[in-house]
Amino acid sequence: MRSLMSYYFTEMYGAEQKQYLDANNYNNTKRNHATIVKLIATLKRATTTTDYTYINYYRKTYGEIPLWVLANVLTFGNLSKMFRVFPQSLKSKVSKNFEPLNQHQMEQFLSVLTKYRNVCAYGERLFTYRTVDAIADTPLHKKLSLPQSGNQYEKGKQDLFAVVIAFRYLLPGKDFLEFKRKLIKEIDRVNREVEHISEVELLNKMGFSENWKSITKYHLK
Repeated sequence: MRSLMSYYFTEMYGAEQKQYLDANNYNNTKRNHATIVKLIATLKRATTTTDYTYINYYRKTYGEIPLWVLANVLTFGNLSKMFRVFPQSLKSKVSKNFEPLNQHQMEQFLSVLTKYRNVCAYGERLFTYRTVDAIADTPLHKKLSLPQSGNQYEKGKQDLFAVVIAFRYLLPGKDFLEFKRKLIKEIDRVNREVEHISEVELLNKMGFSENWKSITKYHLK
């Protein structure tokens, strides 16, 4: 994600530092303006950090930091915010690398993932956490026969299983299989060590269906 965003931005606007610090190179609408101002302030601070050798090298040698270098020090939240205010053409180019996702779905995935990342970073309770926003409905919701209330899916939207669904679309196949293997192992560990909650109850609190392991059996389209 970092490399794709920096590549397409640089392709469109050039590699000079001033380009990613220019509000006009983002979707600078009235709605986005405050977000862009904060983003640019974050990017400016990142260019002056002395915590990373490669940042210091580029600043000393070339007098500026190209985005493809700076992207390595940005947090996932920074990248999510940057994607949100990208011009539509850039959003589309990035999203095409994760087909069948469109740019709107990508934006929703990144927003929900950012919130879950923050929960982990601050040591809050993860397994019962729910976001206010939700990921879009995907073919996997239907193929896994996730429960619905009317036209709304009750699982895999704002819960921890939404993160798993997002990873299924965003991670390379081998990486997702490794993630799934480790997740199964961790769930098994919790089931052994925590006696007052059954596996079915644990899965339900996380928003998982009992057939969630079948997520790798289905095509993403």
